[in-house]
Amino acid sequence: MKLIASLTSPYVRKIRVLLLEKGIPFEFVNDPPWEPGNHVSDFNPLGKVPALVTSSGEVFFDSPIIADYLETLGVYAPALPADALAALRVKQLEALADGITDAGVIWVLEVRRTAEKRDTSVMERQHGKVSCGLVALEKHLAGKDWLIGDAFSRADIAAGCCLLWLDFRLPQLDWRTEHPALAAYAERLSERPSFAQTVPVL
Repeated sequence: MKLIASLTSPYVRKIRVLLLEKGIPFEFVNDPPWEPGNHVSDFNPLGKVPALVTSSGEVFFDSPIIADYLETLGVYAPALPADALAALRVKQLEALADGITDAGVIWVLEVRRTAEKRDTSVMERQHGKVSCGLVALEKHLAGKDWLIGDAFSRADIAAGCCLLWLDFRLPQLDWRTEHPALAAYAERLSERPSFAQTVPVL
């Protein structure tokens, strides 16, 4: 099994963490899609990472789809509840965390533009999405150890990758001051071996 990836993508990190949590062996292929001569489009026509190449050569791309595929490998520990409705709740919070990250990525790209090309209205909209998303995440956490139920799940993986990516790419946001419960939660997640082994590298 090969993971076509980059060392900084929060979406790649989600899958790396999930693979490590499940104990699934894999080969990490660092092929950043922004580097000249990359081969990412050979695996994903959209030219985005992550993409997963299975042992049979089948390719899955987009992190939630890859995560769903990994759940079909039943010999490994599940990251979704067995109950279908509970699993949907996990996936909904995964989508929330991914959406916060999506907004953050757009924000970062806008910040990188030259001052004369930067659209502050875009930055403000994305800031608003990130802020509202963090409020919603904290509401779901509500003093619990994990986002859904009493077990670590894909929702926690997505949320952890999102929150720690905000530290990495948007330190000026200072989200930890406004959301101390999420900050403590992110710290706990960062101490798990799967997160400690996947810290973004520039």
